[in-house]
Amino acid sequence: MSRLVYRVEDLRDYIIRFFLKHNVPLEDAQIVADVLLAADLRGVDSHGVIRLDSYYGSRLRKGLIDPHPQLKVLTETPATLALDGGTGLGHVVGYKAMQMCIEKARQVGVGMVTVRNSNHYGIAGYYAMMALEHDMIGISFTNSQPLVAPTYGKTRFLGTNPIAVAVPAGKERPYVLDMATSIVPIGRITVYQKAGKRIPEGWGIDKNGNVTTDPGEVLNGGALLPLGGTDLMRGYKGYGLALWVDIFAGVLAGAATGPEVGKSDRPANVGHYFAAIRVDAFRPPEEFKAEMDALIQGLKNAPKAEGQERIYIHGEKEFELAEKYQKEGIPLMREVVDTLISAGKEVGVPFDLTPLQEID
Repeated sequence: MSRLVYRVEDLRDYIIRFFLKHNVPLEDAQIVADVLLAADLRGVDSHGVIRLDSYYGSRLRKGLIDPHPQLKVLTETPATLALDGGTGLGHVVGYKAMQMCIEKARQVGVGMVTVRNSNHYGIAGYYAMMALEHDMIGISFTNSQPLVAPTYGKTRFLGTNPIAVAVPAGKERPYVLDMATSIVPIGRITVYQKAGKRIPEGWGIDKNGNVTTDPGEVLNGGALLPLGGTDLMRGYKGYGLALWVDIFAGVLAGAATGPEVGKSDRPANVGHYFAAIRVDAFRPPEEFKAEMDALIQGLKNAPKAEGQERIYIHGEKEFELAEKYQKEGIPLMREVVDTLISAGKEVGVPFDLTPLQEID
């Protein structure tokens, strides 16, 4: 399918106008635009503008997201904070919560913040990366709507529940791990279905709990498998990670858990967990960064498998892609553009951007 390429600033301006139309304050609309575009820039297009109306706009119009949320402090200690997100846009709630988390760490060395009563917040890595400029390690978890079956189960119970960790380095790029705890995102299954292709064995199961290569069986009553896949491939490790996220972002935060997360007919009550760790609470930052550089360089210079020319560090491909798209524009599938055009007409914010080019 062909893709249309748009300037980053044009897309940012459109996203802001779209949310302003939905009564979201300008500052908050700018935050949401930055998070959504960070996803598209880093190649995580399943969490970018593709969700602009299908999730965020739709739930705003239904009154399931409050455009003017009031974040409420539930409990607080010098190092910890529990917040109620007031059913606000997850990007706004997440951004403000991570700011508070960083401030806690600035004061006492380590900060941890939980959030209940929030919504889908985009890519987990965005919030973890907020800590980097402060010479801190950032951590971000969120639970999400059920799509993944537990090991030996046959129904969707847990979300893809991502884990993100960002660690500063010196001359090298930061280490940024941003991963789902499912073997693939649900969007990847949809792509295979639309292309009429079979999915690799181990990605998902049908409604009876049997491993299937038919994407339609996964989408219609089936479920994704956790990271690793089947029990034979030690999928219980991914299942354990997904449950870990649900415990920290759901149970600890007092948010919804398991199949109760993200119901379509009521506030989603998504939960988040954030942490920030000040490097200088443990050792001088420059020493830490120098050793991070040495570790990264050692990995990149390690012997390569036959036919391979490069070993990547987590986040490296995404940083390079973001630099490319900042210069050349962000490519959007024509199907996504058609959806934006249709939604724009419906809400009175025409998607009338001029693409830079069309590519295959």
